[in-house]
Amino acid sequence: MFTGIVQAVGTMASLSEGVLRLWSPSDFAPEGFDVGESIAVNGCCLTVTREEGALRFDLSPETLDRTNLGSLRQGSRVNLERAMSMADRFGGHVVQGHVDATGTVASVRPVENSVVFRFQAPSLFDRYLIDKGSVTVDGISLTVVEPVDGAFDVWVIPHTLDVTNLGERVAGDLVNLEFDVMAKYVEKLMGSKFAGQRSA
Repeated sequence: MFTGIVQAVGTMASLSEGVLRLWSPSDFAPEGFDVGESIAVNGCCLTVTREEGALRFDLSPETLDRTNLGSLRQGSRVNLERAMSMADRFGGHVVQGHVDATGTVASVRPVENSVVFRFQAPSLFDRYLIDKGSVTVDGISLTVVEPVDGAFDVWVIPHTLDVTNLGERVAGDLVNLEFDVMAKYVEKLMGSKFAGQRSA
């Protein structure tokens, strides 16, 4: 489980035959990483399979199809977050690291001391977007503003731009999206309830 609070920005070393290698900052995990631990890479939960200077991850075809990781190029910067421990502060929202879909950056607009990003998600996910609700974009916990037909704004402060790769995003870029898991559970439970009423 993650919180959507990015801890570091890494750099892609290589991606070949489903094997992703990333360089991470030395202060991200000074004690090193354990093989088998989970790290969110642009919001996608991946398992560390080896640490030989660069972190190594095996990517399944499902991961490559559903996320923007397959579009990374050597030198691409990615958001990183280690799985939370029971002692961690819960700064963002509940993030599973299970990317639901990719969306696109529709526009980027500076406004006073913020930057307003407009994202476009597939319209079928619009039901999970509520004004002032939570969404994860490339692993960053953000607040939804004015969602309409899968499109929504987020207002981003300078600190977030400094400590993530979001400041590099331009219109047309592909981003990973994870919608609020609480909304998915409510949808599932309510659907089961109504199904039970229909069959009664």
